[in-house]
Amino acid sequence: MSSRPLLQVRGVTRRYGPRVGCREVSFELWPGEVLGVVGESGSGKTTLLKCLSAQLVPDAGAIVYDTRDDGPRDIFALSEPRRRLLARTDWGIVHQHPVEGLRMGVSAGANVGERLMAVGARHYGRIRGQALDWLGRVEIPRDRIDDLPRTFSGGMLQRLQIARNLVSRPRLVFMDEPTGSLDVSVQARLLDLLRGLVAELGLSVIVVTHDLAVARLLAHRLMVMRGGAVVEHGLTDQVLDDPQHPYTQLLVASILHP
Repeated sequence: MSSRPLLQVRGVTRRYGPRVGCREVSFELWPGEVLGVVGESGSGKTTLLKCLSAQLVPDAGAIVYDTRDDGPRDIFALSEPRRRLLARTDWGIVHQHPVEGLRMGVSAGANVGERLMAVGARHYGRIRGQALDWLGRVEIPRDRIDDLPRTFSGGMLQRLQIARNLVSRPRLVFMDEPTGSLDVSVQARLLDLLRGLVAELGLSVIVVTHDLAVARLLAHRLMVMRGGAVVEHGLTDQVLDDPQHPYTQLLVASILHP
């Protein structure tokens, strides 16, 4: 394991007028670690994720990422083009609704190939070969490579979005309710696929979810948010099996006794 964290978050706060989206959130994320962020709707977890992935600018605090070339840098001290390049190459963002993370007007293979081109790939045959390989890895029939995403089922769309994000071997992946838009019958298969890929590629992941079962399956550590603040933070099994904060106890109890 690296001697320094991949991501350092210090006192991140974001407000929407008088309303607090997230408040003074601090943590470190290490290479190869999966951090789950849980809480009910409105708890601040999606606001936090958008700040961490540079989709929103926080009102206070710092987000320091260990870049490949220059070491730890505050992401909001980087130029806008540099941040965009980071998001297209070294980061991945898996949206709850895959249409937000895919280009629906180009083929499945082109969706995957675009990420490879963002990291410098130019040989068409190799790009297509890697796209075929990744479609297979996410359990999409290889003969669908030239089909448009709109012809895919919801589960296939989410798997295509995962392939598009992971093909460039990012070091950090943000996942926002990755199974939230899927039927229960499709969720378990997708979670198994995700868990395998995360372990195989040694990815660092921040996964936002309201589903504690998803958090238990994917996350090494867990942060529980309420009202924009972190109320509990620890190893996933520890937090879920022996919750200390009354709010966490309520969350866990609602799953056990709905």
